[in-house]
Amino acid sequence: MKSNHSNDLSHHILPNSATMVGVCIMVISIVKSQPSDLVSYLIDKALAIDSLLFTISALLSFLSIRLECSTAGFERWAEVIFIVGLVSMTLIAIVFSFEIV
Repeated sequence: MKSNHSNDLSHHILPNSATMVGVCIMVISIVKSQPSDLVSYLIDKALAIDSLLFTISALLSFLSIRLECSTAGFERWAEVIFIVGLVSMTLIAIVFSFEIV
């Protein structure tokens, strides 16, 4: 049986992960419109991987909401992957803004 608190986090992760996938796609399209160089190539690939992380997080949170049993594990992994995606997106933004590479 599910507890009342079991999917509360998943209800927040799912829409935010989906939004972050959209943000990644938008930034990829902006990077693609710039002149091609090593920095844009690396940012493009990093954001594609980041988008995949957010998609996996969204799928895990969806499974946590929809399944009747073992939802805590899905929710925990969705949370961890979401945080990894946010941290990596922040690092990508720093690299992109300051042209560190």
